[in-house]
Amino acid sequence: MSEEKKRRKMTLGKLRGMKRRNEPITWLTCYDYPMAQIMDASGIDMMLVGDSGAMTVLGHKTTLPQTLDAQLMLTQAVIRGTDYAFVVGDMSYMTYEMSHEKAIENAGKYIAIGCDAIKLEGGARVADTVEAMVKAGLPVMGHIGLTPQSAPALGGYRVQGKNEETRERLLDDARALTEIGCFSMVLEGIPWKLGREITEAVSIPTIGIGAGPHCDGQVLVVNDIIGYTDGPAPKFVRRYGDASKVVADAAEGFVADVKSGAYPDLDESY
Repeated sequence: MSEEKKRRKMTLGKLRGMKRRNEPITWLTCYDYPMAQIMDASGIDMMLVGDSGAMTVLGHKTTLPQTLDAQLMLTQAVIRGTDYAFVVGDMSYMTYEMSHEKAIENAGKYIAIGCDAIKLEGGARVADTVEAMVKAGLPVMGHIGLTPQSAPALGGYRVQGKNEETRERLLDDARALTEIGCFSMVLEGIPWKLGREITEAVSIPTIGIGAGPHCDGQVLVVNDIIGYTDGPAPKFVRRYGDASKVVADAAEGFVADVKSGAYPDLDESY
């Protein structure tokens, strides 16, 4: 039996088991069907349909303009291309802050289309909302530290938890999210020692992005690791390819062949 046939769908239980066994969890963002197929075949454990798609796919400067409809459209595309990975959908800005009822309704739309779980940003400030969602039977992932939807209030995209006050607050946030039933949490943009401290303090998997090597798993924006972006990558990104060059070379080659008459030839014609 091939390795691919042996693989089974990633589940919450398997993710919890990976933390118990100290087995690193791999996670990347994904925004479309072809990329989902490629990433799923790579053996990735999880895919995040991030609201970062507002920036990577739609060209916005921040994640804030991403609408619920746009987010659900991207999520459906990724789900169609995925058999193995655990798919998490980001709840976009102002889709869970207004009321518990609205948060549950909007989160339910992700689960109804086949998403495995949803993620929302915030610690203690969203604890009541998260608790209501968990009680409604929704699988919820937390996100603390640098939370992009709150970046303006945090003073921009800056490392969080650098002093004792903010360190204690983030530890409290992590414990609160664990106690009210989050199955996992993202730790973003925090010192590595704090990433280790939180990971050791909670019983659920922690997934780091710019949070050091001691988290239970790591997540990055796929566009960053393949070089499919128009700006500099954050310090914590390791680049594994140069997709921008591949696309540019292909486009330039096509332009040159059409202009010269080399494409199409008769073998490429009916």
